[in-house]
Amino acid sequence: MKLLKIAALAATIIGALSSSALAQQKLTMWSRSSSEAFMPTLIKAFNEKHKTQIELQIVPNTEMVQKYATAAAGGSAPDFVSLDLVYAPAFAKSGALEDLTDMAKSFPYFDQLSKAHVGAGTYEGQIYALPMSADASVLLWNKKLFKQAGLDPNKAPTSWSEIEAAAGKVNALGGDIHGFYFAGACGGCNAFTFMPLIWASGGDILVDNGKKATIDSPQMHDAINFYRDMVAKGYVPESAKTDSGKNFFGGFATDKIGLSPIGAFAIGNLVKNYPTVEFGVTFIPGKNGGKASFGGGDNFVVTAGRDNLKEAKEFLEFVYSPEGQTLLAKGGSLPTRADVASEAIKSLDERYQIATEAMKIGRTPSSPVYNDIINSSTGPWKQMLNEVFFGNDVKGSVAKAQASMQSIIDAAN
Repeated sequence: MKLLKIAALAATIIGALSSSALAQQKLTMWSRSSSEAFMPTLIKAFNEKHKTQIELQIVPNTEMVQKYATAAAGGSAPDFVSLDLVYAPAFAKSGALEDLTDMAKSFPYFDQLSKAHVGAGTYEGQIYALPMSADASVLLWNKKLFKQAGLDPNKAPTSWSEIEAAAGKVNALGGDIHGFYFAGACGGCNAFTFMPLIWASGGDILVDNGKKATIDSPQMHDAINFYRDMVAKGYVPESAKTDSGKNFFGGFATDKIGLSPIGAFAIGNLVKNYPTVEFGVTFIPGKNGGKASFGGGDNFVVTAGRDNLKEAKEFLEFVYSPEGQTLLAKGGSLPTRADVASEAIKSLDERYQIATEAMKIGRTPSSPVYNDIINSSTGPWKQMLNEVFFGNDVKGSVAKAQASMQSIIDAAN
C-alpha cells in the first residue's frame, strides 16, 4: 500500500511537472514587418506577465503569405500568425486555420471587436481569424495650403464637390503644388482609399458573402468620374499615374498636396517625422455626404491541428485588454476593441480620434480569392483602375473588370 501511495505521488508530481513544462513551453508566432513597431513590445509585455511564452518572428510583408502557405502545407507552420486580414478566407478555405468561433463568442466584448476584421475572418459562417492590429482609411487636408488658398483651414470637406472645389483652389496656388493625390498604379492602395467612396455613396464591391461582384454600378461610375475630373483639370500630379504605392504620401509631407486619402498610419508618421506640416483628419465621404472607411491591418490566426486554443485565448485576452490595446495604439496600430478605444488613445495626438471612429465603421471585402481579384498586379481591379482613371474607355474597362472578377469568383466556388 505504501508503495502504491509513493507511485501515485510520483505520478502526480510528474504530471504536475509535465503540465508546468507544457505551460511554459514557447509557442511560435509570425508577424509581418509592418507590425514591427508594436508587436515585439506587445509580445514582451505578454511574456512578462504569463507562464505561456510566445516567441515572435518578424517576416517581410512580401514574403508572409507564401511563407505561411508553404509552412502550413509542409507541417512546419508556427502556432500563431498575425496575417493581413484579407488573406484569412483563403487560408480558412485551404484548411490551414483552426476554427475560433467558440472562443470568439466566449469573449464578453465580442460585439465590440472590429467588425471589419471579424467579417474578413469569417468563412462559411465560422470564425477563423480575430482582430490583431488595425488601420483605417481617412482623408487628410493641408491646413497651411488651405489658408494660402483662402479656405477655412479648420473646415473639413464633407462631399466630393467640396473636395474638388478645395483641390481646385489649392491647385491654383501654382508651382509644384497640387490639389489632390492618389497612387494611381497601386491596386491595394486604391482598395484602401477608393472603395470607401463607393460604400459611402450606397454602393458595394462584393455581395452575397463575396460570391457576387458588383463593381459595374452607378456608384462606381460616379466615383471614377470624380477622380477623372480632378485628373483632367490638372489637380493631380502626373507622377500619380505610375505610382505603385512607393510614394503613397505623394507630396503631402512636404506641403505640396492639398488633400490626400490615406491610412491612419500617416498621422503618427507626420507628427513624428514632419512636425511642421499642419494637417487635419476627416472621414472619406460619399458623393453627397456620408462616410466610410476601409478596415485594414492584421488578423490573428491559429494553425489548424494544434492543441493550443487555451493559450491562444490567453494571449487574445491580453491583446484586447486596455493595456494591450494601449500598447498597440502607442506603437501605431488603431485599437481593435471599440469600447476601450478612447482609453487606449488618450495619450496620443487628438487627430487619432477621427481615425478610431473610422475604424469602428471600417469595412473589408471578404473573399478567398481577394488577392486574385483585388491585390494582384494582373488582376481585374488594378487593371481597371489604371485604365479608368487615365484612359478613355471607362464603360468598357469597368464591364471587362466586372466579368473577369465574377469569373474568378465563380471558378473558386
